[in-house]
Amino acid sequence: MSEPLSEQSTLLYRILDRVERVGNKLPDPAVMFFGLLIIVWVLSWALSGVTFDAKHPLTGVDVTVNNLLAGPALADFFAKMVTTFMSFTPLGVVLVAMLGVGVAERSGFINVAIKLMLNVTPKMLLTPVLILVAIVSHTAVDAGYVLVIPLGGVIFYAAGRHPLAGIAAAFAGVSGGFSANFVPSAIDPMLQGLSQSAANILDPAVQLNSLNNWFFTAASSFVVIAVGWFLTDKVVEPRLKKVQLDGDQDDMPTLDDVTPRDRKAFRWAGVAMLAGIGLLTYVSLLEGTPLADPKTGELSSFGAPLMQMIVPLIFLLFVIPGIVHGYVAGSFNTSKDIIDAMTKSMEGMAYYMVMAFFCALFIKAFADSNLGTLLSVKGANFLSSLQLSGGVTMVSMILLVAFINLFIGSAGAKWALISPIFVPMLMQLGYSPDLTQAAYRVGDSISNIITPLLPYFPLIVLYCQRYVKSTGIGSLVAMMLPYSVVLLVTWSAFLIIYWMLGIPLGLGASYSYPAAG
Repeated sequence: MSEPLSEQSTLLYRILDRVERVGNKLPDPAVMFFGLLIIVWVLSWALSGVTFDAKHPLTGVDVTVNNLLAGPALADFFAKMVTTFMSFTPLGVVLVAMLGVGVAERSGFINVAIKLMLNVTPKMLLTPVLILVAIVSHTAVDAGYVLVIPLGGVIFYAAGRHPLAGIAAAFAGVSGGFSANFVPSAIDPMLQGLSQSAANILDPAVQLNSLNNWFFTAASSFVVIAVGWFLTDKVVEPRLKKVQLDGDQDDMPTLDDVTPRDRKAFRWAGVAMLAGIGLLTYVSLLEGTPLADPKTGELSSFGAPLMQMIVPLIFLLFVIPGIVHGYVAGSFNTSKDIIDAMTKSMEGMAYYMVMAFFCALFIKAFADSNLGTLLSVKGANFLSSLQLSGGVTMVSMILLVAFINLFIGSAGAKWALISPIFVPMLMQLGYSPDLTQAAYRVGDSISNIITPLLPYFPLIVLYCQRYVKSTGIGSLVAMMLPYSVVLLVTWSAFLIIYWMLGIPLGLGASYSYPAAG
């Protein structure tokens, strides 16, 4: 690996070190989320009597801040506290998936798979291959957070590289490149549906294709891979050279040779995995398959059982090969060994569950207060009032969305709020909803990796602490900040160039209105 660029990198490292020191002075993530909860309560009380010149774009009703310290609201908050925690989506995703991953890891299946992969992957291509896998993982919704990101650390460690660099590269692909993907996913029709509803406000005849951004998001994958590859190898990993590993060495992968018995176990585990995938594929292709959306007949929509069972499928995808591998390799002798593997994986999740409890309460309070809605609507209204040209508005919208994304993580929730403002506004300037949606998707991705309010952010901190116990919020933000800044510049520029060249954004998409209809 090449040495970092001297003068530029020295200044950059000083800035990032400063960010890390300041960030790590923040309280423990669990305490921070509790503090943010208190701040939301106080702000909701202070602003509840204020009248804002902002109307909800969908209902037309004035946006007001709800006082969460009012008696009924406070009573409802505590009455639903357990439900709020148990319904916190990332919690169930992480715990169920980690049960299966824990079995596959303790059996040796993952370790052997990584060693065999390293034997066939050139060392110089390890980073781009990892980012590519991270990008494709979007197809399985949030699978990348619980599967690809921790494996990034394991793969880099096994290859003799710094594991935190592997986590950073995978995180950049999974979250920073959230809107880049070669494979269509459930997020495409969801955003398209919101874009069409917003467009129909101005023109009821507008019809958009579910894959109206597919060509652009596929091409964007190359941008994310290139940026992630360069920054990981030239900026992030060289800076991590001074960061010493002090995690549990017994819990880290080794570089021992794969024994004949391990190869045999891996082959049988592979057969079990392929058999399961084959069965799932067969059922999916059956006419009238129960895995398709009963309303649309599609397998990729959010209403399809197949998309709703992604996490259980991840569990089965790892637990079954893990069990087979464990018994053949001799790492499992009884059923208790399997349960012990699951128990061990849950022990490592204890700290995350504590953080998730306070994170869930904060996110619920922030949503109930309407502060996020007010922020989104006021920001969008301000930008539209500037009456900028279409191109400048596109870039400004990317910046606004990236800022709002620091507080509201849900891609659908943000677009539902601001699409009724931006889509009709830009249509009147002659720009299609397809282009506006593409600009939104860029802004929605680039700041994911630097906001502690991302529901999975505490989990990434936990992954890092497996190798470096002192890792804090500041450490992760400093590590990911180069990706966020460079993606902001390069991805925005890529969209403008893509637009100027007139390359199709996706199926049935156009750049101008009314041609989009």
